[in-house]
Amino acid sequence: MTIITSRDHPLIKQLIKLEGSLQYRKKTGLTLLDGIHLVQIYGSVLGTPESLIVSQSYFETTENKRFLNILFGNTLPKIIVASNALFRAISPVKTPTGILALITKPELKNESGNEKETSSVLLETIQDPGNLGSILRSAAAANIKNIYLSKQCTDAWSPKTLRAAMGAHFFLHIHENCDLHQIAQQSPGTVIATSIQASKNLFEISLVGPVAFVFGNEGTGLSKEIIQAADENISIPMPGKTESLNAAAAAAICFFEKVRQDRVSALHPDIGTK
Repeated sequence: MTIITSRDHPLIKQLIKLEGSLQYRKKTGLTLLDGIHLVQIYGSVLGTPESLIVSQSYFETTENKRFLNILFGNTLPKIIVASNALFRAISPVKTPTGILALITKPELKNESGNEKETSSVLLETIQDPGNLGSILRSAAAANIKNIYLSKQCTDAWSPKTLRAAMGAHFFLHIHENCDLHQIAQQSPGTVIATSIQASKNLFEISLVGPVAFVFGNEGTGLSKEIIQAADENISIPMPGKTESLNAAAAAAICFFEKVRQDRVSALHPDIGTK
């Protein structure tokens, strides 16, 4: 098999563009998965990627070949081998695992049958890929499937966000460039905005049933418009001396308080959630 050694190879140029350019990702509908964990989840949920790019040492390891054959079976994707030095140069991480997948961004499925029973997350101007990825990961873990991103959010499908989410993307319905005010007004459940100035706290309200959690920018918080569109404005009690939590930590606390309340309600429907 031919081993690519030059950064001038057309595929290598494409990979570098996909890593660094939001506009190129939007134009092509492609993005990159870094590492075997993401490749494995993509393969198990969505099937065969466009192609795999592997380092020479990865390709020459018998165990790795066997794993790919088990994962993809008879639908093994096209495999491109890059020299170890070139792979290190193009990898988006400092210590690459030796495998990248080139994928087409999944299309949103139209699943309107149980919208009235579905909770959601509205994200306004979340700019840090790590925070966004962590929020997506927590949402998937809490079985909250619908994610709505404002136009000012960082790219949900950048390699950095994908790494932080650890495969959560493929279990979620991610809606980009949304009018969050309109989404909040049309939400079938209670719209709950988080703000450190709120008079109520998370543990004083019911989260049973469908809710729409709203989280804002890491530095400036939520806009007045989206706070006014919410049914409830809540804070997270912090008995310590820290002034605030980052968006990802706040979201995880809210999601799993909802998980707790839903479980209590299901087990003991006549005693409430508190």
